[in-house]
Amino acid sequence: MSSARGEYIQPWWTYWLHNFPHINLRFQPIDNTFQPEDANYQQSLIFLGCVAAAGLGLNLLCLAIYLSCLCCCRKEEEEESKRPNSCCVTWSAVAAGLITCVAVGVGFYGNSETNDGVYQLTYSLYNANHTLGGVDSLVTGTMGSMKSGLQMHLARLDEIFATRGDYVQTLQFMQQMADNVIKQLLGLPDWEDAKVDLAAIADQTAHVEYYRWLMYLLLLIVDLIICLLACLGLAKQSRWLLTTMMVFGVLTLVLSWTSLGADLATAVGTSDFCECPDKFILSQTKTFIGADIVHYYMYCNQTLANPFQQPLTIFQRSLTTMQIQIQGLLQFAVPLFPTAERDLLGIQHLLNSSEASLHQLTALLDCRGLNKDYLDAMVGVCYDGVEGLLYLCLFSTLAACAFTVMLCAIPRAWRQMACRERDYDDIDEEDPFNPRARRIGSQNPNLTNMHSFCSYSSSMGSQSSLHRPTPALTNAPMSEYMNHTALFGGNPRYENVPLIGRGSPPPSYSPSMRATYLSMTEEQRRHFGNDFQA
Repeated sequence: MSSARGEYIQPWWTYWLHNFPHINLRFQPIDNTFQPEDANYQQSLIFLGCVAAAGLGLNLLCLAIYLSCLCCCRKEEEEESKRPNSCCVTWSAVAAGLITCVAVGVGFYGNSETNDGVYQLTYSLYNANHTLGGVDSLVTGTMGSMKSGLQMHLARLDEIFATRGDYVQTLQFMQQMADNVIKQLLGLPDWEDAKVDLAAIADQTAHVEYYRWLMYLLLLIVDLIICLLACLGLAKQSRWLLTTMMVFGVLTLVLSWTSLGADLATAVGTSDFCECPDKFILSQTKTFIGADIVHYYMYCNQTLANPFQQPLTIFQRSLTTMQIQIQGLLQFAVPLFPTAERDLLGIQHLLNSSEASLHQLTALLDCRGLNKDYLDAMVGVCYDGVEGLLYLCLFSTLAACAFTVMLCAIPRAWRQMACRERDYDDIDEEDPFNPRARRIGSQNPNLTNMHSFCSYSSSMGSQSSLHRPTPALTNAPMSEYMNHTALFGGNPRYENVPLIGRGSPPPSYSPSMRATYLSMTEEQRRHFGNDFQA
């Protein structure tokens, strides 16, 4: 595993993603060096998105084939085949729900990690921008005070010391020192361009990241809601809810594959940058900052010389020399020229403020501050950022699998619901043991007296042609008969008791046999009551 110099060490997942095949749209391999402005490199990232699009097409094709086979192939609808299908739908729904829950959990973690990495990047960019802005402000303020304030005081003193040539010569020497300070400050890099670029990058990155984080949050919530509503539709056997969830499931499947392609392309591109970030930074800053300065801030070790050491040393020496000259003039010239004291004190105050600015400038130009911002930005991008993108890729994959299983389970559940309704409609409406007939009978008492299967016009004979059933062995009440039977036989024999009040006929009766049985039972009950009264 290669690593950048300094404290930054490339993580293994960026090394793995960097070695992904980079192929352009003409199926030609290209260099995997991070070159975002190169057309072939852009095509290699687009190719990864096309791979995800091909996966989406293959997924939809498999779903279409499965649905076609499910609609065309009619299976035998037997009791033995219904239970396994129901279990298959149930376990499919359970698997889809569990996979969705795992995917949503992984997605939340990946989204948070990516957001943390981007936040760390933007925070480091803003810190570096603040440092460069402070350097630019100090340089501009010091140059302005040297050009305007110092020259104004020196011009007044030149008029006051006009009669003293040695004092005028001292003032000219101080003017040379001030010009030398300005020259050294002008030799420093112009940080204005770098500051503007960092601010623009930070603002644009924060803006894009906010909407990316929000869209993924909504996608995670929508995935969870769709899965819960689909499970609810399967439990309630609601067709309209299952149809709606199936449509949203297809849309979510498309979004899952789309996010997978976008995340994979972003992760590979970012890993290419993390493989060797110094080359890209050098190529972007070579127009306004020297390569030695960029190396100094990126690596910041003791072996590298400070490129600002010489101008800062000359700045310090010039200020010290000017302060010595001002001290001599205050000591020897003020007693002779009292009016010069005000301008000399003004120059002394200006030199003191310039020295304070020099110390602040030295601290800001030190490599440790900007190097820390650089390392924090690299850690945020290459560690948290790329790691979060990999988790988001895993989320998209799991979500696609979960919704594929759900889309396979819903049509099968719909078919089972249709089979159950068809079996329910085949039951005889006049069967008193049919739950629907019981509900109708309870709602309308007038329909409780069912007509007998043996009508007066039936070819099987009229009701008067039916033989009277054999009278009971005793005229005692039925309860007394039961007691006698239990006394002599040990157990009551229900087989000899007329089937009155029994909950249901033997299970082998067909609907027609049930109707015949009920009509005969009514006749037996009527004759049994007449014999009991006699």
